Amino acid sequence: MRPAVTSITGVGNSPVYAVDNYISPSNMGLAVVVSGTITYKVQYTFDDIFAKGYSPTAGTSTWFDHPTLTGSSSGNSNIAYPVTGIRLTTSAGSGSATLTIIQAGGGGNA
Repeated sequence: MRPAVTSITGVGNSPVYAVDNYISPSNMGLAVVVSGTITYKVQYTFDDIFAKGYSPTAGTSTWFDHPTLTGSSSGNSNIAYPVTGIRLTTSAGSGSATLTIIQAGGGGNA
């Protein structure tokens, strides 16, 4: 699959990246590049992000913090199991963070 890239400057949440759950195995490479000073975390969910009325910021949404992609330094890791969505969230600072997601498989999307 082609890389999906999203960036945040300042404080906020990125749009949710919808994981293709029809690809097996479900493996995603993740990289966050930080510019300036910013505190971020990568989060993932098992919620049905396509359900009618779903809101990623509603109190009914459940997000889990990635265990290593959190803090204020650039880093990379992976998710090696099926999830439905991934997002980048920032909580402090005026710099920027860029999340790149590459999901394995899905040939023909070059």
